Amino acid sequence: MVSAKEPAIAMSSGLSIALLHCLCLATCLTGPPGQSKKEEKLWPENFTSILNSLLDGYDNRLRPGFGGPVTEVKTDIYVTSFGPVSDVEMEYTMDVFFRQTWVDKRLKYDGPIEILRLNNLMVSKVWTPDTFFRNGKKSVAHNMTAPNKLFRIMRNGTILYTMRLTISAECPMRLVDFPMDGHACPLKFGSYAYPKSEMIYTWTKGPEKSVEVPEESSSLVQYDLLGHTVSTETIKSITGEYIVMTVYFHLRRKMGYFMIQTYIPCIMTVILSQVSFWINKESVPARTVFGITTVLTMTTLSISARHSLPKVSYATAMDWFIAVCFAFVFSALIEFAAVNYFTNIQMEKAKRKTVKSLLEFPVAPVQRKRSTEETVMSTDANSNVRKRTNATVQSEADGGSRIDTRHSSIQPPSVAQGSSDITPHSLSASSPNPFTRINASETLSSARATPPAPPSTPILTGFVSQHATAGSPSIQHLLGSRLEQIQTTTPNTLGASAKPSAVTPPAPPASHSGTSKIDKYARILFPVTFGAFNMVYWVVYLSKDTMEKSESLM
Repeated sequence: MVSAKEPAIAMSSGLSIALLHCLCLATCLTGPPGQSKKEEKLWPENFTSILNSLLDGYDNRLRPGFGGPVTEVKTDIYVTSFGPVSDVEMEYTMDVFFRQTWVDKRLKYDGPIEILRLNNLMVSKVWTPDTFFRNGKKSVAHNMTAPNKLFRIMRNGTILYTMRLTISAECPMRLVDFPMDGHACPLKFGSYAYPKSEMIYTWTKGPEKSVEVPEESSSLVQYDLLGHTVSTETIKSITGEYIVMTVYFHLRRKMGYFMIQTYIPCIMTVILSQVSFWINKESVPARTVFGITTVLTMTTLSISARHSLPKVSYATAMDWFIAVCFAFVFSALIEFAAVNYFTNIQMEKAKRKTVKSLLEFPVAPVQRKRSTEETVMSTDANSNVRKRTNATVQSEADGGSRIDTRHSSIQPPSVAQGSSDITPHSLSASSPNPFTRINASETLSSARATPPAPPSTPILTGFVSQHATAGSPSIQHLLGSRLEQIQTTTPNTLGASAKPSAVTPPAPPASHSGTSKIDKYARILFPVTFGAFNMVYWVVYLSKDTMEKSESLM
């Protein structure tokens, strides 16, 4: 039994070896290298056949799911460059990659590759969403060196369509708080023709991550890009309700430029206008130059500040600051006008007071009793009296002393006053000269008619009387006892004329130079008021939340 089983076992082992060799040979004949070469030769043909089969009977005029479910378009935005922002035009510009994704079951395929990466030529052959930017002023699709478009088809019919765009969009700005303001600049897009009953938009990665703005993409000079928010809203029109996707870019203005160009010059101009309060009020040209120059400077600053702003009908924060600074500068000029006006009034009053006091000042009256004949002056009579007196003095002199002709020619008022008491009888009786009564009468009449000497003459009169008393016996002999009366009358007259001089003369008018009371008050009031205004202004605007709220947060 054992010997019979051994040949059967040997045969079965031989058959298994033969089968193993056959399998090895079959494996060598149908190996992977041959198969991969065959697939490489078949790949272009398969790809072309897939595209031809996708477009065979495809109508790009109809949206996916036409007549059926709503087409959902998922979007996201990648910002490559943000800025600049124009305040005058109220717009901003940015460069973005705008991506849209939707599902078109008509483009499903079965093939060896998961994603078909195609160029822009395929875009015109399939349906694409009619997306437009509702607040865009100008949008440009880049075409250099070729249209910057990306188009991909997934195996399940999902399509990715990406474009590179430069968008200039409107940014409504409320400039009440300018230049401490902030704005939320929107970018709104949606379907132009399909209402929400046919096509809707959603965010690809959710509201928080569907818009990407890298830090290096911001190229703003006057603003800081604080962030962005997204929202979805529905807009109604006569053609239906449309889904609108909105992205708000939050911007805050930088203050550096306006501090250097407007605020600091305005503050310095106001301080310069207040320097005029420390200048003497008599320096009219200097203070006038200060006032007019600062007013013109403020006018120039206000005009230049408005060049970078749109022509809005309301006042901005900068307008209020410039207006107050202009009011301070103009008030400084008006203050000097008031100082000059009141100074002139004071000077006029002082002049009138001085003139009035001079008119009321008592002048020394000379008590003389003159008749009508004494007020009439006769030049010929005076000369005759002088000649006759000189002749008498010379003839009666004993050879002693001679009186100078120019001293004898001076006729003092004291002599004239004393001679009014001399009569022809006394003169003829006391004089040894052969004067007749007629000659004495003529001499006295001429002496009475002689006009009084100027105020300085009494000094000379005293000199003549002393000289005559000391060294002229002929005059003593001529006048006799009347000379004593003349000498007695002369000091009385001088004393009477000297009495008014003892009265204190009116003080000269004050020069009114120096500092006006208005200037003294202005030196304190103007700086304190301007400092308080600046404190209130900056505290209010810097602590105020001037960021404009987006509609999604309101």
